[in-house]
Amino acid sequence: MIRTEELLLNVGPQHPSTHGVFRIVVKLDGEVITEATPVMGYLHRGTEKIAENLNFTQIIPYTDRMDYVSAMTNNYVLVHAVETMMGLEVPLRAEFLRLIVMELQRVASHLVWWGTYLLDIGAMSPFLYAFRDREIIIDLFNELCGARLTYNYMRVGGVKWDAPPGWMDKVRDFIPYMENKLQEYDNLVSGNEIFLARIKGIGQYDAATAIDYGLSGANLRCTGVDWDLRKAEPYSLYNQFEFDVPLGKKGDCYDRYRIRMEEIRQSLRILKQALQQFPEGGETMGKVPRVIRPPAGEVYVRIESPRGEIGCHIVSKGKAEPYRLKFRRPSFVNLQILPKLLVGETMTNLITILGGIDIVVGEVDC
Repeated sequence: MIRTEELLLNVGPQHPSTHGVFRIVVKLDGEVITEATPVMGYLHRGTEKIAENLNFTQIIPYTDRMDYVSAMTNNYVLVHAVETMMGLEVPLRAEFLRLIVMELQRVASHLVWWGTYLLDIGAMSPFLYAFRDREIIIDLFNELCGARLTYNYMRVGGVKWDAPPGWMDKVRDFIPYMENKLQEYDNLVSGNEIFLARIKGIGQYDAATAIDYGLSGANLRCTGVDWDLRKAEPYSLYNQFEFDVPLGKKGDCYDRYRIRMEEIRQSLRILKQALQQFPEGGETMGKVPRVIRPPAGEVYVRIESPRGEIGCHIVSKGKAEPYRLKFRRPSFVNLQILPKLLVGETMTNLITILGGIDIVVGEVDC
């Protein structure tokens, strides 16, 4: 009989440039994980407490930094909550601009995930291709709002700037380009037998487990649960567009991979329709008071971010600053299942499972 000793191993904390500051303490029996404990808080900035001393426009830049690869979506959930409390009507042109940038952001976010996931598993080239194509979207955002990562673009009642001349044409040109590149991605990776051997059947769970853990996004839909807030509880203009919600069957890393790749295609499909219906003229800001003071009360709104359900709960006392602000952050909630998935797996599969969940540490710590 071979005698083994339990080994305590720190995975991380990592430098911010490598997926954020996140640490997992794992106990190993040889190569097999017997216990896994996520350690969070290295990037905690107290965003929700700071917001109690800011007016609602001042809070918007903080939402950019919660999920730095999906900033437009985070902008929207905050302003949507305030608009819901105040009963504000957003001009049609502004709402179209919001939807277009949110779907572009979804594509850009999934490209970051695709490139870094393959890099972690051991493939260098996909990372370079993903960032090459994401750069086109970043350039579009830079032209629209003057920023490349933290955009501060949306406002309560509309958006900060209208699209510059020729911007819509560039978005229109990007769609067929990206569709062709997606086919190249599939040819390069999706059928690669080494890649499939690394992710098929790994990190598997069923629908009941996903619901018990409160999972959302691809982490929920990979089990076959048809739940996408753009369809289930339509917001913005999503009820005007036709698109499919990709679902999985086995709830493993491969299903999560396949769903996110298909979501890029569906986002491009939404963008096509949005460009066809985009109004010629109109305002980009609605009639908003100079000082934004939501009436006393509370509201909770939720939308579908690239990582799942992001929610915003505001408690107002009728003042210019929120009495209480709380975000439901999908990365934080989705992370809770990680210890369950890792126990019994090898260290090699730890990277596969963690990348398949797709967390952003800024959103975990907030």
